[in-house]
Amino acid sequence: QYICYVAYPLDLFEEGSVTNMFTSIVGNVFGFKALRALRLEDLRIPVAYVKTFQGPPHGIQVERDKLNKYGRPLLGCTIKPKLGLSAKNYGRAVYECLRGGLDFTKDDENVNSQPFMRW
Repeated sequence: QYICYVAYPLDLFEEGSVTNMFTSIVGNVFGFKALRALRLEDLRIPVAYVKTFQGPPHGIQVERDKLNKYGRPLLGCTIKPKLGLSAKNYGRAVYECLRGGLDFTKDDENVNSQPFMRW
């Protein structure tokens, strides 16, 4: 058993993006197949970086109102494969998920405006 301390320069992270920070620090590291076991025990975020977080633009009630779903948890998924689908196939995957009863789908953090699927 080993303990490792890792520090990242703040310039690596998009200001105000919790998603970018966590996927950069945790997401890809936990996917390393060479690691048999890994546990994150502490995460310290500098105050200067915390100040860049503005919070969500609205709360869960707005989401429930948009979806017209109340009194139960909202259920969603991330579309897979996360990269490589054409816009048509990506749309089809979203359609099938929603038609099957999910409330929402979410893009994987690695999905961006790619030459074969522009935003």
